[in-house]
Amino acid sequence: MHQGGKKRDYDWRVSVFDRAMEGGVDDVGIGVLYGLYDWKFELLAMFQHIRHLEAKFGVGPHTISVPRLEPATGSELAGNPPHAVSDIDFRKIVAILRLAVPYTGIIMSTRETAAMRRDTFALGVSQISAGSRTNPGGYASDDLTEADGQFSLATTGRLTRWSVTRHLWDIYRHFAPAVYRLGRTGADFMDLAKPGDIKAHCDPNAISTFLEYLEDYASVETKALGNRVVDEAIRAMTGIARERSEKMAHSVREGKRDVYC
Repeated sequence: MHQGGKKRDYDWRVSVFDRAMEGGVDDVGIGVLYGLYDWKFELLAMFQHIRHLEAKFGVGPHTISVPRLEPATGSELAGNPPHAVSDIDFRKIVAILRLAVPYTGIIMSTRETAAMRRDTFALGVSQISAGSRTNPGGYASDDLTEADGQFSLATTGRLTRWSVTRHLWDIYRHFAPAVYRLGRTGADFMDLAKPGDIKAHCDPNAISTFLEYLEDYASVETKALGNRVVDEAIRAMTGIARERSEKMAHSVREGKRDVYC
């Protein structure tokens, strides 16, 4: 697809993870732009790549992104993908990824609709984007329109205008900021993620960060609903995760910010 520049050399592109990790970058994210070729082959090839990284460096991808090719300005091919992925097959991709690489974070793009995001949350998506822009320089100006973007978005608008009140059960657990700040990358992250121990950190961090958003930015209605969701989520927790969540939630409600564990 790339006719010039470094990206034209696909061998150079596909080996970027090796070069990065050999150069000291201990955390990488991987992903395929679905729609250019048979998604079954793309998945199998990516799994082989992941096995290679685990065998060579002892570390798999921290995240996997699942973008589908969407209409893009100036690209006839983008509007008519050679191997378009149906909604049913797209859900299969997410489910297979979650089963095959259980420790990774799966990132859902703003390209997808709210309904698809909701469906794929249940299948294994763990991170979402909101209020995203694909315009060059798009975050520096409010004057740009969707037509200025590099590809079309199915979910638009800033987070404060997003339909938070309708989907809080799905959303609250995706507000977890502390992984990178506490150096939980590379082998350290894998040691927590592979046995599932990361959950005892991610859920409390999600609670505290979501509460900070509610306290500082949410409307009265959203804040009330969000606090009910948080309280119910904490009551459903057990052990150390519940203890941490209760303590951190209390700190945020008392006015402390940047609370994480």
